[in-house]
Amino acid sequence: MSRNHHFHIDHGPHSITVNVGPGRTGGIELLVDGKVVAYRREHGKGTTVLSGELPDDPVRSFLVRVHQPHLVRMKPGCTLELDGVEQPMPERYTAF
Repeated sequence: MSRNHHFHIDHGPHSITVNVGPGRTGGIELLVDGKVVAYRREHGKGTTVLSGELPDDPVRSFLVRVHQPHLVRMKPGCTLELDGVEQPMPERYTAF
């Protein structure tokens, strides 16, 4: 059964969150400090890239990569690339 996936990481005083809709066609939203800064209506197999900025002085750009496996039914993965360093974003689980 498909479900939403939520990834979150804190970077200094800022929070970066990625919400991935169910299945391979659900939307992806990127939030910085709780505000949506990028949205992709659908995503398919492979990697979807979204870009955002941290409101520092000066502004710092970053990329988020959401990877949906091609051949096997696995949950998506998410990585953050900021200042030339790529790091995995942990999945945040919510209680129902």
